[in-house]
Order: sequence, then structure tokens, then C-alpha cells
Amino acid sequence: MRKNEITNRVGENDNETLNLLTSTQIVIHDALTKLGLNRDAFELLKEPLRVLQVRIPVRMDDGSVKVFSGFRAQHNDSVGPTIGGIRFHPKVNEDEVKALAMWMSMKCGIADLPFGGGKGGIICNPRTLSFGELERLSRGYVRAISQIVGPTKDIPAPDMYTNSQIMAWMFDEYSRLRKFDSPGFITGKPLVLGGSEGREEAGALGAAICIKEAAKIKGIPLKGARVIVQGFGNAGSYIAKFMLQSGAIIVGISDVYGALYDPDGLNIEYLLSRRDSFGTVTTLFEGTITNEELLEQECDILVPAAVSNQISAKNAQNIKARIVVEAANGPTTIEGTRILSERGILLVPDVLAGSGGVTVSYFEWVQNTQGYYWDEKEVKEKLRKKMVKAFHQIYELSKISNVNLRTAAYMVGVRKMVEASEYRGWI
Repeated sequence: MRKNEITNRVGENDNETLNLLTSTQIVIHDALTKLGLNRDAFELLKEPLRVLQVRIPVRMDDGSVKVFSGFRAQHNDSVGPTIGGIRFHPKVNEDEVKALAMWMSMKCGIADLPFGGGKGGIICNPRTLSFGELERLSRGYVRAISQIVGPTKDIPAPDMYTNSQIMAWMFDEYSRLRKFDSPGFITGKPLVLGGSEGREEAGALGAAICIKEAAKIKGIPLKGARVIVQGFGNAGSYIAKFMLQSGAIIVGISDVYGALYDPDGLNIEYLLSRRDSFGTVTTLFEGTITNEELLEQECDILVPAAVSNQISAKNAQNIKARIVVEAANGPTTIEGTRILSERGILLVPDVLAGSGGVTVSYFEWVQNTQGYYWDEKEVKEKLRKKMVKAFHQIYELSKISNVNLRTAAYMVGVRKMVEASEYRGWI
């Protein structure tokens, strides 16, 4: 796929019609071009090395059998085993899983981890499944992908609508198949099964660390800074909590049903106490606004922590924040990124801001391998050092290369894979 073949897909307006895979390929191509790397590198990295599609029969509570479709993508294992989450979502598809695996590769390169990127997904609506049905689905997925995963092959982790309980079921099923305990097979497990301290909030903490570093660069004191967090699930709720602890004022939050905004600040502790396990809270209030309206409200720092394609050519000119930190996957389109950058808004990309989760997954894998476990303070300090180093490496590269932070992040993310692939003789 040549450069003009890729960019022609963007069209005249924006990349709304592009799927995540094509959008990711465009940024990878730009990053490789900026690094002066040849076409062979792009041909290798433009899609995952392998993708497995599976069908999972599940006995439902009413006695019927329902067959679910699932995927597992492994982008590049030149550096080491692949690693990445498993999401349960009704709209997940193969191209999305491919793109997310590629993003995981970028995150691993940015955090300097000995991994490549992997990703998995099952097409389902977990809200409609009982506890027992979720367990049978989780175990069935592991049986379906068991031949291509493992502590030295591909390490799954939690993602959208999956949690430590689902990881525990998957861990147990894999251990049954292998006839021995394999705690390093999966991360995000409960502590009692070999999980790591700090894993649940790691993604949000990584984003919070990036927010603090970005605020320093922009000269915005966090105490009193006005913050909007779009999304109130695991990542969004923890980010709101961390920002509150730093003295910021959370003026807006949202969930799938709507948004709350108050320029004087929301009672975050109350909202946290009332949200359900899926991050829903706005249904308890009248006078809500839409997610789209929330993004355009006055604030200093905007944190999209919900879904993709939220900031685009349609609304990027109306964003009033001075800093945008992407805690979701792909919340800003290519054209949206360009507009924000031209307006002087500091955009911290998802592959950087969202690398805290995979970093602590790596810590969990290391602890499982050595059989020695760190306390929460040590985990958080190790994460802080990784995130601060990565942030400033990417920020400095963006200045030197005169590119936005997204392109700079991809430049850092691909280098290790390309070098490893060259040593292996793949390119």
C-alpha cells in the first residue's frame, strides 16, 4: 500500500468513514517516513502477523446454545511475546482488533517493554449475560485460542467490559488445559491469584501522570484546573478521582446515556458512589447534556476516556481546552488531530497516555515469572518513572522533528520493532 493509496482514503473532509485499521496504517506510514525507514518496514507492520477468528458455543441459562464469534490478533513478536487485552463488546470486529493490536505494539515500544502487541475480542453484550453465561463464554474463548497463547507466546489482559473475575476464569481454564498453574499466561488477575498491586487503576494512573506532565509544559497549575472527563467507566472514574486528589476541579463527566456539566465543579465523590459497574450515573439526573455538547464546554484539560472518533473535523475547532489527553482508544481522528495541533492545543495521544495498563501488565508478568511480588508503592513508582521518561522522550522528539505528539509517539513506538525485525532478518 503506497503513501498516496493510504492518504486518498482520508477524503476531503475527515477520516470518519475510515476504520481504525486504515487510520492506524496512515500514522504508522507517516512515522516510518519521518524516521527514513524503507517500504519493507511498512509492509511488515501494516497488519498483524497472525489473526485467529473463533466460534464459541455457549450453553445459555435457558438451556439453548448460542454461538459467539471472537478474535485474537498478534501484531508483531520480533521483540518478544505479544500482549494485550480482551474486550467484550457487541460492535467489536476483526479490523478493530487488528488496529488495537497494532496500538499495543506502539505502547510496548513507547514504554520500552520486551513485548509486541496483541488484542482479542468477543462480539457480545455483557450487560445481557448472566454471571454463569459470562463464565462459560470466558472459558470457551480460552479453549478456542489456547494453541496460540501462553506466557511466552501471547499474554491476554483486561480491556473494555472485562475485569479481574473474567481474567480469573480464563486463567483457571488455561491452567486446566495445560495441567499446571500458569499465572504468567494472563494479567489483570485478582491479587490472590498472582495479580499485581495497582493493576486495576494502572491505565488511569498512567493518563493522570501524562496530564501532570502536560500541565507543567503548558504552565497550568493542577490545583484549580478545570477538567472534563468524557466517560465514567474504569479509566474515566479513576482519572476523575486522581485529578480531584491533585486539586483539580472536575467540571464535566459523561457516560453512554449523557453528560453532566457544572462550571463550578461536580461532586465527584458522590457520583463515584452512585455509578454502576458499567460506569452509568447520568440516568439519575435531569437536565443532562449530550456527550457531543460536553466536549465543547469550557475547561483547561479535556480527557476523552470513552470511545473512538469523538473529536473530528466537525468539532475540533470548537474544543476550548488547552490540553487534550486521550485515555480512550482513538478518540481523535486524523483531521481532528491536525486541527488541534494547528490551534496550539497540546494533544497527548492514546498510545502514550494509555500505556500505563500494559506497563503494569508487564510488571505483573515479571512478578509471576520470578515469584516475588512488589507492594503498591513500588509498582506506582516504577510506573511513574516509565511514564515520565516516555512522555518527555516523545515531547522532545516532536520538537526536534517538527511533528505532533501522535506522530512522535509512533516514531518511538515502531523503532524497537523495526530494529528487532532487521536483526532477525525479516526485513
